[in-house]
Amino acid sequence: MKALIESIVTPLVDHPEDIVVTETEEETKIVYHLTVNQKDVGKIIGKNGRIAKAVRTVVYAAKSDADKRIYLDIM
Repeated sequence: MKALIESIVTPLVDHPEDIVVTETEEETKIVYHLTVNQKDVGKIIGKNGRIAKAVRTVVYAAKSDADKRIYLDIM
């Protein structure tokens, strides 16, 4: 899942070397924290949050474990 998030986000940013995806797993959910360069935050969020919503939609659709919910936090 980390590779999927990185492959989606990399073409959108100017500083791909600053992309960091961390994973936190709990009993009922898995949370992925996406951190990018401060200058690229607006590009990831997009106008009215459209790009962020699209990235989340793809990640949620690609989940492999049906028992746990997946969340994506953009920092």
